[in-house]
This record gives sequence, C-alpha cells and structure tokens, in this order.
Amino acid sequence: MAIEKVGVVGAGQMGNGIAHVLALADYDVLMTDISEEAMSNALRLIDKNLDRQVMRGLISAEKKATALARISTTPVLTDLGQTDLIIEAATERETVKQAIFEDLLPHLKPTTILTSNTSSISITRLASRTDRPERFMGFHFMNPVPIMQLVELIRGIATDDATYNACVEVVERIGKTAASAEDFPAFIVNRILMPMINEAVYTLYEGVGSVKSIDESLKLGANHPMGPLELADFIGLDTCLAIMNVLHDGLADTKYRPCPLLVKYVEAGWLGRKTKRGFYDYRGEVPVPTR
Repeated sequence: MAIEKVGVVGAGQMGNGIAHVLALADYDVLMTDISEEAMSNALRLIDKNLDRQVMRGLISAEKKATALARISTTPVLTDLGQTDLIIEAATERETVKQAIFEDLLPHLKPTTILTSNTSSISITRLASRTDRPERFMGFHFMNPVPIMQLVELIRGIATDDATYNACVEVVERIGKTAASAEDFPAFIVNRILMPMINEAVYTLYEGVGSVKSIDESLKLGANHPMGPLELADFIGLDTCLAIMNVLHDGLADTKYRPCPLLVKYVEAGWLGRKTKRGFYDYRGEVPVPTR
C-alpha cells in the first residue's frame, strides 16, 4: 500500500497544517474546500509558516520551495478520488463528514484509504457508511499541526492491519509519533482534555474563580503552558462543546454534561480566538477576560 499522493478535505486550521507537514515529507498533496477563499488563505498561511521554519533554521529555503510546489488545490471534491490516501479535515459534524465520504465513494480507486481527522466521532460508524470499512481509519492530528508531535490513529472495528500499518508509515515519514487509540468517544487526548476544560468552565460558572485566576492557577500550579480557558478559546468553544456532547451522548455519564456557561457562550457566537471573543476578548492589543 504505497502512499505518495494524499488528498486533504478542508483548508481550515487543521487542513492547511496537515497539507504543510505532508508536503514537507515529500508527499504530493491535493487540497479541497467548498470555499475558494479558504484555499487561497491556506496557501498563504502555509507559505508564512514555512518562512518561520526557514528563519529558525529548521528547513532550508530550497526545502520550502519544494514543499510549496507539492501542494495543489481544487474546488472539486471528486478530484481527490485518484489519491492514495484521503484525510478528511472538515468541520466536526458527523452529517457533514458522512456527506463528504458519500460524494467521494464513486470516484475512488479500489486501493484508496479513507481517514478522518475527527477528534471524537465514531470511526466505526463513519466507516460503515462507506464501501471500504476495512480501509478506513481515524487520523487525528493535534493543533497546531506543524508543531504538535502526536497523531492519534484510531482503528474502527473493521480496519485491517495493512491500512493501519500504511498510516503508521505516514506518521513516521512526517516525523511525528503515533498513539494507537480504541474507537470509543473522544479517543485518548480529548477523553482526558475536554472534561478538564469543561470543569474549568464549571469553576467559572459557579464563581469559584475568575477567568484570570483559573488560568493562572493551572499554568503556575500544574505547570500547564496554557490555562484551560485560554486553551478552550484556542481550540474553539464550538468544538469543545461538540466533543463534550459526543462524550455525554456516547458514554451516558453525567460527569460529561457540558457546562451551561459553555453552551451559552456558543449560543452567543463567542467561540474564542476565531470570532475574537470567548473567555477572553481579543479585539484589542491584549486579550481581556470576559468574566
């Protein structure tokens, strides 16, 4: 199962980072998105992030040029059908992901491996809606992709060994570390991380501490590089809520109940950095706590 050409569905925060690291590892990358603007922005951001790596001496200018030349874009999803591996990195909504895979199916090579960058949705369930559950996996990168070293590989109930081994080889070639996770809600990282963030929101909701005191407590008291509320804003409060809902629905345990304050922020459209307001207000020069 030689993989040389990879299709990436989605040109957002995760998709452009995935394209970046694949191209640096000498894969040919074809990226698609429903928005032409998103694809243009992704290419600009990849260029900028590669420049940073050049300035830090991590890669050469020649390597940057070669990587950029390996990335192409298309507005036509089905153009990805002739790639060896497809990594879906669209929004974290199961109906959206299912529709993408259903549209791709008639155009795929028999050997194409399908994967999803989902952070929480059942791989087995997504795979069951395709014609190749044995060649379907979870391929969960961490954000920001060029910096974070971990990739969670999640096998569905039908995923075969050849598919898993091929994905492990991709992870190794891009210089990252694979962690094998079972197909249960939110897998490993978010099964542990999101309840911590949710509990931080409850701590704020119940008035135990302010945004500033909660984040400072975890940074200085637990040596975390970012406070949990700052991290939630970075991830996106809508994504945090979606994962908590998957945990709550999938495991039926009240300890995973999303905090009402998290729900309220999402209802307000205060989703964090991407909307300029979340637990912090980012519209000024310095982020200011909103509570």
